[in-house]
Amino acid sequence: MSIAPSEVTRIEGTLLDHIAHAVPRWQDVWNRYSTDLGAEWSSGGPGPGFAPGQLQFANGARVEMLMPWNVDVNDFLSRFLAANGPGPHHLTFKVPDLADAIERVRTFGIEPVGIDFSHPEWLEAFLHPKQATGVVVQLAEDHETWNEPAPGDFPTERRQHSDGSGPVPPASLLRVCHVVADLDGALQLFSGVLDGQVVDEGTFAGLRWVDLAWPGPLGIRLVTATEGASDASATTWLEGRPGKVHHITLEVDEPEGVPDSVPATSSFALTEADEGTSIREIGRGANAGLGVVLVPTRTAFRATSDGPVT
Repeated sequence: MSIAPSEVTRIEGTLLDHIAHAVPRWQDVWNRYSTDLGAEWSSGGPGPGFAPGQLQFANGARVEMLMPWNVDVNDFLSRFLAANGPGPHHLTFKVPDLADAIERVRTFGIEPVGIDFSHPEWLEAFLHPKQATGVVVQLAEDHETWNEPAPGDFPTERRQHSDGSGPVPPASLLRVCHVVADLDGALQLFSGVLDGQVVDEGTFAGLRWVDLAWPGPLGIRLVTATEGASDASATTWLEGRPGKVHHITLEVDEPEGVPDSVPATSSFALTEADEGTSIREIGRGANAGLGVVLVPTRTAFRATSDGPVT
């Protein structure tokens, strides 16, 4: 697949930094991400209206847990949870120059919201989900590394090998699966503007998917219904929205040993399976509104800026 983004709108040097997962409490998911899948504490702490806590996987990719905090100062996250329940909240892209990025996004036809230049160490703006294929997109210019110690009750136990040989190595977070109604529009945004590179694509069971990669470890799989597909799973699941994040995909040893995981049956999850490979999934209800797909280490696809590697 080839697309020809305008050099006027392309934000060169963009990096997909993390996915944010909104939860009532960090503890709702940190046993899943840390005990079961081996993620380590990266940074976090209380803020005005929310408390972000980032967990890092073996390949450096991160999930950010967001829980309400000091909601009398800012209740945006508590309102989100009340309206939508726990689940994926936003994708954060780091950009070299936020002011320049905002102008390029405006040229593309999207007006950013929540623009904030008041903290020199962290400049940010947001793209509303109605204009950004159904997901909140955060653009950030970062000038300071945030390192805070883990909370005292952060779990230190890790899942053990089935043969008793010790802890299972930490999983690697490969990508976010984002189901969209308009694949061409999503490619114009995530590849044409946000500088993602198409590294793979395919079809499966009435679905078409495209993998995008950035210089860092985390990628995106865009999924849509193929034209004239008899399987309406994508259209039905979107419920009239322009897009929704369905799951995150991790490469992990002994996926069958991860609690609550079952053989994958959803069509979105099965786009992740190589021929002859058995994969597993954890439903959204068992992971606070965000699905998890587990790919065995030996066969997992790695999306990189240099292309697919198996």
